[in-house]
Order: sequence, then structure tokens, then C-alpha cells
Amino acid sequence: MRFNAVHGAILALCWTCIAALPVCATGGQGPEHVVIQSTIDKEKVAKPAYLPHHNHQWLECDGCHHSKGPGGKMEDYVAGQKIKQCETCHNSKAVMPEPIATLKRASHRLCMECHLQQDKDLARCGVCHTNK
Repeated sequence: MRFNAVHGAILALCWTCIAALPVCATGGQGPEHVVIQSTIDKEKVAKPAYLPHHNHQWLECDGCHHSKGPGGKMEDYVAGQKIKQCETCHNSKAVMPEPIATLKRASHRLCMECHLQQDKDLARCGVCHTNK
């Protein structure tokens, strides 16, 4: 049997469905966009970051979302879990490791690592910190 355009179209459709599974699994839930801004560490107010959440829903939820367990250790996100604000734990008043001690540090670490791997142009300040 030869590989032809029909086989190519079926293969492309299969890959599209596989790529869409995380969104299908969550039902595309979540807001269209999120504004990330510190409310606890007011003395260190940075420009807000605008996250186009809908553009990130192809990722698994636990790639960004997690929680803190009873012992204070990070726990993976579980489908249907109530998502708290990042700043609930990532603030200067909480006892967190230095690289993730504040909302700014935690979000820069999480977002920048992924953006640098995907496309270095996405790691520019103005991509998230816009004047929307």
C-alpha cells in the first residue's frame, strides 16, 4: 500500500486530535486571559503581566498549576482542583526557597524557562508586560 494524500490527511488529523487532548480533557476551562500582579508585596510592585490563558491551554494544567499539601510541600495539580492565586504561597511573607519566594520570581522562573525553550522572542519583557 502506498502512502498518499488521504493517508497524510488522516495522519495530520490524528496528530491534531492528540495535540488537543489536554484542552479536551479540561473542556477548555479557564479564563481567556489572566492579569498577574502582586497584591501582597506592594512595596515591590512590578508592571502587571498579561497571560493569554487560552493560548496556553494546549499544555497540561499541571505544567503551571500546583498546590501546597498539608506538610507545606508542593503537590501536583489534580483535575477539578480549586486553583488558588499563585501569590497565596509565592510572597515575601511565606517561607519559600529564594528562586520562587515571590510571585515575580516564581512566575519569571516558570514562564521564562518554557518561553526560552519554545521561542526566545517570547522571553522578551514586552510580550507579557504590555500596556493593555
